[in-house]
Formats: sequence, C-alpha cells, structure tokens
Amino acid sequence: QVQLVESGGGLVQAGGSARLSCAASGRTFSRHAMGWFRQAPGKEREIVAAISCSGDSTSYIDSVKGRFTISRDNAKNTVYLQMNSLKPEDTAVYYCAAARSTMTNGALRGRDQYGYWGQGTQVTVSS
Repeated sequence: QVQLVESGGGLVQAGGSARLSCAASGRTFSRHAMGWFRQAPGKEREIVAAISCSGDSTSYIDSVKGRFTISRDNAKNTVYLQMNSLKPEDTAVYYCAAARSTMTNGALRGRDQYGYWGQGTQVTVSS
C-alpha cells in the first residue's frame, strides 16, 4: 500500500515557476513508477509527466516539454514536478500517482497503470 501527499501548489503569475512535491509512505516507493497528472475544470484527468522506478526514464506530454521536469529521490520517498514558464492553461488540480504494479519498466503513460493517488494540489496561473 502506498499513500501519497502532494504539496507546493498555489497561485503563480504567468511566466513564473512552481515546484510540486509528493511524499510517499511505505517501503516500496522505489519499486513504483510515478506520475503527475492534472485535471482542469470540465476536462478529463491527463498525464503530465512520468518517471521510471529508478528515475532513469522520463516522459512528458508535448505541451509541457521543455518547461516541466519530473524527478524523484528514492532515499526521501519523494517525487517532484518542477514547473517553469507557467501558462494560464496549466491551471488545474495536480495529482501524484504511483503505479499499480511494482518493478515495471520505463515511464508509464496510461492512467489505468496507476493504482495509488494523492489528494491533489491546486495550481492556478494568472495572466
């Protein structure tokens, strides 16, 4: 069982930066691929970035490539999302998620591959 708690959201001006953190409980964190998702009002939840168990493989949706960076510190049971050059369209509730299965290969892009979710943190980008 993995429990996830996000932090770091808030109100940011367009062009600014924010860093989200997700702290995980349990001893199996390093065996779970991790992902950051987001959900804007009236829209479906979408993957933003994903990272493999070891952190050597990452994946991003096109709209955030070059602006967002996902990373993890397995010693601290924490995954991060550094967001730079934020745009109003990045406004959403951001969710941290852990893969349903352990020891998977690569960064996972499918929502159904994730079985553990945090409560979400709001990021609002003002224009």
